[in-house]
Amino acid sequence: MDSETVSKSTIKTRYIFVTGGVLSSLGKGIAAASIGLLLKQRGFSVTIMKLDPYINVDPGTMNPFQHGEVYVTDDGTETDLDLGHYERFIDESLSIKNNTTSGRVYYDVITKERRGLYLGKTVQVIPHITNEIKEHIEIFEGEYDFVLVEIGGTVGDIESLPFLEAIRQFTTERGKDHAFNILLTYVPYIKAAGELKTKPTQHSVKLLMEYGIRPDLLICRTEFALAEEERRKIALFCNVEEEAVIDGLDVEHTIYEVPLMYDRMNVAELILKKMSIVPDKKNNEIWRKFVDKIISPKHEVTVGLVGKYTKYRDSYKSIIESFIHAGSINDTKVNVKMINSEDIEDGTAKEYLDKVDGILVGPGFGHRGIEGKIKAVKYVRENNIPFFGICLGMQCAVIEYARNVCKLGNANSSEFSSKTEHPVIDLMYDQIDIKDKGGTMRLGAYPCCVKKGTKAFEAYGQTDFSERHRHRYEFNNHYRNIFNENGLVLSGKSPDEKLIEMVELPDHPWFVGVQFHPELKSRAVKGQPLFINFIKAVLKRKLG
Repeated sequence: MDSETVSKSTIKTRYIFVTGGVLSSLGKGIAAASIGLLLKQRGFSVTIMKLDPYINVDPGTMNPFQHGEVYVTDDGTETDLDLGHYERFIDESLSIKNNTTSGRVYYDVITKERRGLYLGKTVQVIPHITNEIKEHIEIFEGEYDFVLVEIGGTVGDIESLPFLEAIRQFTTERGKDHAFNILLTYVPYIKAAGELKTKPTQHSVKLLMEYGIRPDLLICRTEFALAEEERRKIALFCNVEEEAVIDGLDVEHTIYEVPLMYDRMNVAELILKKMSIVPDKKNNEIWRKFVDKIISPKHEVTVGLVGKYTKYRDSYKSIIESFIHAGSINDTKVNVKMINSEDIEDGTAKEYLDKVDGILVGPGFGHRGIEGKIKAVKYVRENNIPFFGICLGMQCAVIEYARNVCKLGNANSSEFSSKTEHPVIDLMYDQIDIKDKGGTMRLGAYPCCVKKGTKAFEAYGQTDFSERHRHRYEFNNHYRNIFNENGLVLSGKSPDEKLIEMVELPDHPWFVGVQFHPELKSRAVKGQPLFINFIKAVLKRKLG
């Protein structure tokens, strides 16, 4: 992007930047997603992007215990889990354009330098890094009415300084009608003093202003509502209008209440007023009904999530959210009980699984905890407990069925045992010589064709659809006949029938395994077909 100012008369798209102050984990992603939804409910087109300051090129190789799940978009981009929040709230499919990192920015600049594109100039943070960031920010120019941009990390982090400088430049170039800055900050309650303390927020705003950015709106995360005196104090010391100091209270039941809370505080109207836009009529009745069913459901079930990363719930964030969506649609509260598959290895499946109404065996990589997952599958298959296997969960179901029904003694995946006689799950043919781990799997949305008369068809109501993938290993086609002969239905395949996408048991209440990740396409209000039907089956079993 050239550094000269863009003519304001030619600009259509407005930009809203969301930064975080005081500390991390305040919920910038939820805040950005909620504001995006409010604007969309008022008739505007919206997209959201995440700029992450870490040096990783993408989060694809990052440990789930550190960073939570890796969210995969339709185009196969491995992204931050916040993009999952964005998609679930605003019901838009995002892409590689919606996420970048410091690693990606520096990589692109260095690549340009190596190609001689800077014509021998000294390559510096300003202007080259900041211009690269601005170029990414404006990638949707003219496509949407609003682009919301979340900056990862906390104001003051050394890694995020180039992003903040880019925002400062961008805001100056675009003007107040086309660039709006929100700071999500923290107002702690000090129990000993019996009061909220505004000083951390004051310091955070001061630091942001030292970087040349004046926040237009403060969302104050707090346990208790701000009193008028506290609101006036924050407005005075932080150089914002009193009406632009918003309570960001903890919601009581679900994150899907946040847009409704912001709506009561007229957040969208404040933004539109500041940007000289006349708001259209809002339409949030469908969202309100969705939330009401989450808060006051008629039924309640418990689903066990058997996995390897259960100590950190964010490792399965999209699965947990998918259960909330499917629960609302089935008028049912879904309690998710996290079950470490390694614990099942050391004990009996019955002691961990007997008190749940259904089981989901989750995705993952590596051999740790695999035998526990296989034990769990065997238990639910034999005891007619509804089962849902996702990615590695499906592979474990195939291994279990091979061992105990097809009588292929030491059947396994070649991922876990290179010496197994029966690799019923094997490496994809195009993965054999790959050494690098980042971005080298089967990633993104691929088509799937299902048979009529199956649980798969019953869920989707159609024979053709697409779902997102993230894996290296596949069902081994050499074993198709033996599985068919022993009653396992290969209900979903790729259009060329070379890849098995879904397996199921016809005489079981609900036993479905999928190679893809259906949780990545679940949306608030709409849900996802397989999750909806799984919870329906779980509820049917519980109610008898």
